[in-house]
Amino acid sequence: MIHSLFLINHSCVIVLEKHWKGVISRSVCEYFFEAKDKAGDPENVPPVLQTPHHYLISIYRSKLFFLSVTQSDVPPLFVIEFLHRVVEMFQDYFGQCSESVIKDNMVVVYELLDEMLDNGFPLATEFNVLKEMIKPPTLLRSVVNTLTGSSNVADLSSTSELSTIPWRRPGVKYTNNEAYFDIIEEIDAIVDKSGATIFAEVRGVIEASVRFSGMPDLTLCFMNPHLLDDVSFHPCVRFKRWESERIISFIPPDGNFTLMTYLISAQNHVAVPVYVMQNISFLETGSCGRLDLTVGPKQTMGKTVEGLMITIPMPKAVHSANLTASQGSYTYEPATKVVCWNIGTLNPQKLPNLQGSLSMQAGAPRPEENPSLNISFKLQHLTISGLKVSRLDMHGEKYRPFKGVKYVTKAGIFQMRT
Repeated sequence: MIHSLFLINHSCVIVLEKHWKGVISRSVCEYFFEAKDKAGDPENVPPVLQTPHHYLISIYRSKLFFLSVTQSDVPPLFVIEFLHRVVEMFQDYFGQCSESVIKDNMVVVYELLDEMLDNGFPLATEFNVLKEMIKPPTLLRSVVNTLTGSSNVADLSSTSELSTIPWRRPGVKYTNNEAYFDIIEEIDAIVDKSGATIFAEVRGVIEASVRFSGMPDLTLCFMNPHLLDDVSFHPCVRFKRWESERIISFIPPDGNFTLMTYLISAQNHVAVPVYVMQNISFLETGSCGRLDLTVGPKQTMGKTVEGLMITIPMPKAVHSANLTASQGSYTYEPATKVVCWNIGTLNPQKLPNLQGSLSMQAGAPRPEENPSLNISFKLQHLTISGLKVSRLDMHGEKYRPFKGVKYVTKAGIFQMRT
């Protein structure tokens, strides 16, 4: 499947290379360098490139290109998913994935890649399993390895029991059994000038942290599973039961993992919690323009909108902006032509306003259309989609949430304990 892996920085310098099925010359990366130069922006580099003898499949994460080389026609999404898992593994082990961190932990990086791929095929990709095989680096462990010449690879020869479930290690024991589930949702919507929603969808993820002894068998039920249009599960979920009963049945990995991601695209289920009254105009002469924005809450169910930020990509003819913000602060970057208004927490009693003049370049034509507004915010203790969890069952016994249960859009939590 995957013959080689190259890590490449912005300057087209190969930071790391790893080969599984014979050494492939670095010259194969020249095709990728040419595509990168043509694309300009790193985000625009084609993820799949065909060369006379190889296929190059890449992702761009943390200012690094992860480039895999294959000699046969393989499903590109399968390789891309594996490359994303490699990045997430580095982030989990080292706290971040950057060129400097990878160089400082090169030995552990090669050990991880050896375990994650066997002869070019994915082998061990679960975080908790890999941490049993390769201990995360610490200062003390690094000193000991340097003095003794040992490595971070654990000695598993004494293990008398092997798990039949690849994502969970055997013999897990905890004094207190507990599970935490975070519901995180992001809304992507297009709203016209009158406030009507043209397009809206919610992308959600359920992050889990399960610490149960033994081999727990859990079922998670929703009050309204019909809201979910498209779902993607962790391999531990029994998909047939979801298809027949709309119940998530699973034996969880030990520790932190992503249980599922989902998409809700029905507009009648999506309520945009803020509105913007805007008036952006440019004179016929093209010498100047006016901007007037007011933001207010809408259908927040008594919750506070936090982290509110509005970015406005201006036309290229706009030279500068002279604005006044009643709340928060704004910046205008002449190079990118972007106005960024950082409002913070939205006060319903005193709606924030941004207004002022826009200076145009001399002789520039009047923009044909007004710019669009990009709005980002956080809304705690509320799911935009209305998705709710009804119960969590384990081995036939029902565990209900704490009385302080919370369903939220960012850093959301509902908790269960035995």
